[in-house]
Amino acid sequence: MLLPLPDHRRAGDAVGRDDRSGTHRSDVVAGEHVAAAAHDARRLTAARRTGGLPVTTIAIWSNWPSTPTDFGAALPDDTLVLIKDENDLARAAAAEVAFCGISLDRVRKLLAATPQLRWFHTPAAGVDRLLDIPDFRARGIALTNNSGSYDIQIAEHVLAFVLAASKRLHLYRDQQARREWKDLEHDELRDQTLVVFGAGSIGGEVVRLAAAIGMRVIAVRRRPGPVPGARKVVTPDALGAAAAEADYLVVAAPLTPATRGAISREVIARMKKTAWIVNIARGPIIDEGALVDALRDGKLGGAGLDTFAREPLPADSPLWSLPNVVVTPHASNSSPRVRQRTLALFLENLRRFKAGEPLLNRVDFEAGY
Repeated sequence: MLLPLPDHRRAGDAVGRDDRSGTHRSDVVAGEHVAAAAHDARRLTAARRTGGLPVTTIAIWSNWPSTPTDFGAALPDDTLVLIKDENDLARAAAAEVAFCGISLDRVRKLLAATPQLRWFHTPAAGVDRLLDIPDFRARGIALTNNSGSYDIQIAEHVLAFVLAASKRLHLYRDQQARREWKDLEHDELRDQTLVVFGAGSIGGEVVRLAAAIGMRVIAVRRRPGPVPGARKVVTPDALGAAAAEADYLVVAAPLTPATRGAISREVIARMKKTAWIVNIARGPIIDEGALVDALRDGKLGGAGLDTFAREPLPADSPLWSLPNVVVTPHASNSSPRVRQRTLALFLENLRRFKAGEPLLNRVDFEAGY
C-alpha cells in the first residue's frame, strides 16, 4: 500500500485523452487534497482490467531510486520504456508520458525523441532549469513537478539548522575536534522571529513547525491570504522590513526572475547582527558575495546553507571555512519515504491524465513554478 498523497497545492489544466486543447480549467480548487481518494496501484490496475483506464506508453529516464522496480510493480499493464542512455531513445517514440529528471541535456533529447509526448513529470520540486525549453509551450506539453513530496524532510532540515544555530552545536563540534571544554551562550527559540520567504508547499510546512515550538512567524508570499501558523503575512515588497525583524530568515521560494537576487546586499544590511539566514531553495536567490561579506564582517550571526550559486560548492569558496556557516550538499530533500510519496503523486496524476482531469502540480510558465 502506498503512503497517502501529500497536500499538493495546485491543480493544473486538464490534459487527458479527451482534452487535447489544453484549455485552462478555472474551476479547479488550488490545494485540493487527494489522499481520501486512495488511488493506489491496486485500484489503478483494477480499473484498467475493467476497461476504466486505457494503456499508456511511459518513457522513464531518471536516476530516481528504484524507478524501474517501483513503476513496474505499480503499472503492470502500461507500456514502460526504461531509458538508460541515448541508445534507448528510439524505443520511446510512441510515449505520451515521460518521467525524467532536470538534466537539460537529457530533457532536450527526450523531448526530441517523443513526438507524441503530452505530459512530462519531473521528480524535482524546482523547475527553473526547464522553463526556457521551448518545446513545452510550443507543443502544449504539460509539465508537472514533485511539489509536496519533499515538504516534511526539507522543513525538518530547516528546523535542524535553526536548532543547531540556537544551541551553538556547530561551535561545540569545532570545540570537540580541539578537545576543548567551554560553555557557550545559547538562545531559546520561543518568541524569536522566523521569517519564511516563500510560503508554498515547503515554506508552509516550515511555518507550521516553527509555530509549533512557539516561534513568531512572518510569511512572505506573492499571493495574499492567511498562512496557517503565521502571525503575519506580507508581500515581497515588504521583504526588507520583514528581514529586519528576523532572528532567522528562511529562503523557501522558487527561483524566478522576481526572486533571483531577492536576498540582496540591501536586505542583508537591514538584518540583525545576530540573525541567521537559512537557504533550502536555490542559491541564486541570495547575493552570495554580500552574504559572505556580512558573515566575515560580523554583520550576520550565521548561515545554514543547503543550496549555492554554484554546485557543487567550489573548493575555494569561503563558505567552507567560515565558522558561523553550516554547509550541507543540497541534500535536504533526502528521505527514504520520498519514493513512496513521489510514486503516489505520479500514479494519481496518471489516473487524471487518462480520465481527462486536471493534473496536480502543473507548472505555470508565466509564474515560473
